[in-house]
This record gives sequence, C-alpha cells and structure tokens, in this order.
Amino acid sequence: MSKFEPNKGHLRELLIYFFNLIKSAAEAHRLLVETYNEAALSERICREWFQKFKNGDFDVEDKDRVGRSKIYEDAELEEDSPQTQKELALTLEVTQQAIKQSFKNVKNDS
Repeated sequence: MSKFEPNKGHLRELLIYFFNLIKSAAEAHRLLVETYNEAALSERICREWFQKFKNGDFDVEDKDRVGRSKIYEDAELEEDSPQTQKELALTLEVTQQAIKQSFKNVKNDS
C-alpha cells in the first residue's frame, strides 16, 4: 500500500480530470474513495466542485472565505471532543488529511 497521502489540490485536480472524462460527481467520489479511502473528498464536496466546473470555474485554489476563521477552526480542533477525524473534516469542510496535519501542528505547539 502506498504511503502517499493526497492534499486538497491533488484531489481537486483529479476532480477536473474526472469532470473532463464526463464522469458524474458521484462516480468521481467513488473513484476517490476506492483510491484514497478516508482521505477522499466527501460526495457533497465533489458535487460542489463539479458545479463550479460546469460554471466554467476551474480554479482549484482556496478562495478567501467569509465567516469562520482559521483560529476558530484550530480552537474547535483543540477541544476535548469525541469527534473522529472524519467527522471533524466533514464539519470543517476540509480533508481528513488536513485534520490529521492540524492535530500534528497542535501537538507540536504544545
């Protein structure tokens, strides 16, 4: 088994590839799960990206978000909560890999 853990950019670029192959968002999600297991994007996120692609927006970089700041997200990660990494990733709309890296960063900052 490969030790490669995909980042958001890689997964989003794969979505463009699947979109250009005329796959559905659900098919793209299934392929990501088959390949990357828990590191895959959620089906909802895949659908959101496919909608952007249909609208002609192929920029896979994060846009500045209005609302919750990164500091708030870090505080939520530091809470003593029984949430799994997967649940946190869904709540914060990031990859499970991002949650894993944030936990490493919090641990190293302690």
